[in-house]
Amino acid sequence: MNHLERKKKIESYGQAYAALARAIKKFPRKMWKWRGQNDPWTIHEIIVHITDSEANSFVRCRRFIAEPGKDVLGYDEMQWARGLNYLEQKPEEAIQLFKWLRGNTYKLIKNLPEEIWAHTVNHSENGLMTMDDWLDVYDHHVPEHVAQMERIYEEWKRTKENKRK
Repeated sequence: MNHLERKKKIESYGQAYAALARAIKKFPRKMWKWRGQNDPWTIHEIIVHITDSEANSFVRCRRFIAEPGKDVLGYDEMQWARGLNYLEQKPEEAIQLFKWLRGNTYKLIKNLPEEIWAHTVNHSENGLMTMDDWLDVYDHHVPEHVAQMERIYEEWKRTKENKRK
């Protein structure tokens, strides 16, 4: 990734909280825990997952910068959702934690020296990753989950319409 592409991606990464906050306003709160047939997640669970993922990202980013060449661990997202009882966690708190984690990391990475972006870590599931790889993954993470929430919402609306017929 060249310098200009990275700068653009960093800015997109930094706007994720605003994009998430705008997106969730589209979905009625009464359906956040609704589970359809086409997706194993609820909107509520996705919100908490995004924050847990961001907490992992927060640590991984710092590992890239301060301890390049070290190992980072993957995790079982579905097991975290079950084991940490995502449906009992407060999504408002998760969203605020996401805002803080993402904002803090954005401030850290926006002016990093160019050579840091070539640092690598060994991810337990993905193998050798550069910091550019990390940025690419997390820049896409929120938009991918917003699209997932939109699909869940559309299925919920279709289900409600079918019940009225």
